Amino acid sequence: MKVVILAGGLGTRISEESVFRPKPMIMIGEYPIIVHIMKTFSTQGFDDFVICAGYRQDFIKEYFANYFLYTNDVTFNTKSNKIDIHHRSKEEWSVTVSDTGFKTATGGRVGRIGKYLDNEPFILTYGDGVADIDVKKLLECHKKSGKLATISVYNFGQSKGVVDLSPDGTVQAFREKSDLDGDLINIGFMVLEPEVVQMCKNKGCSLEGDVLAKLAKQGQLNAYIHRGYWQCMDTMRDKEKLETLWEDGTAPWRIWK
Repeated sequence: MKVVILAGGLGTRISEESVFRPKPMIMIGEYPIIVHIMKTFSTQGFDDFVICAGYRQDFIKEYFANYFLYTNDVTFNTKSNKIDIHHRSKEEWSVTVSDTGFKTATGGRVGRIGKYLDNEPFILTYGDGVADIDVKKLLECHKKSGKLATISVYNFGQSKGVVDLSPDGTVQAFREKSDLDGDLINIGFMVLEPEVVQMCKNKGCSLEGDVLAKLAKQGQLNAYIHRGYWQCMDTMRDKEKLETLWEDGTAPWRIWK
């Protein structure tokens, strides 16, 4: 099964970094955040990636063209014009980087990479969010639903005890929060059937506002509740938070060895 990563946006909310490179290529430790995401999938057996690039797509292509140089020790012999790679990385990835357009919307980007999906179900996620997602459980949830799409949702708004009130203000219950309290948000890590690609043909098509909203109205949108860790990188504060966890060796999304 292919893993599609949306990586074409401008990343204006983190412009301190994105002015130089695409947002998914911003470094967290020694890797761009997109590589953290890819490692999360590859350690669970998913090694075939399609990257929907746009803004500074050349940066993404150059990085993966030289991935072995960036992730290994290298000896350059200028006399023999020979390069020796030491301790080659374990990744055995197939990475397709597709230029899906500079200002193409999220749904439009999906429509443009349909030719690489072999008319099969695929995983889709954003290139700026890390999680300790259990891909097997996600796929099981999608298959069981029988629907055209499954999104992963996460409780991002509620972390305290919950008070249930009656209309007149009487406390009916005081309890610990549940997964349905607070704001359940779409964090990506979706599973989509090939029919969804046909709904993404226009350049201005929004995956969220057009396609997923339409599927929800049709009763064809399923939700998988992710109960582990998730964090997006929207701002410099988010980036610094992720960097601290990585440098401290406590990054919850690092499920690979």
